[in-house]
Amino acid sequence: MSDITAGLETLDFSYSTGRPAGSFAPILVGVVGSGNLEVLLEAVAGTGCAVRVETSARGFGPIWQAVVDDFHARHPLAGVRISINDMGATPAVVSLRLDQAVAELPKTPRATT
Repeated sequence: MSDITAGLETLDFSYSTGRPAGSFAPILVGVVGSGNLEVLLEAVAGTGCAVRVETSARGFGPIWQAVVDDFHARHPLAGVRISINDMGATPAVVSLRLDQAVAELPKTPRATT
């Protein structure tokens, strides 16, 4: 028997520094399904970046931490909330979806109102 309980696991990560993303319409990439995930980027007030992961693959917190840390090192965003809904995607797919979402951001940040 495993010590890991069944059901979704929620992981929260936050970063206090980054480049302001400005205002933008919510961005959704990917599809939650067998072995895949979706990523939602939303503009929020503030100077930080919050990432919430809802995953069916319980017990992988350290791997998620490494993937999200790597993403934030490559794309140090501020004023952004990132929601990830995962159904067992590999770290490479997670990185791909995060990069796809960032590619959809407006090229010139607009001031938030």
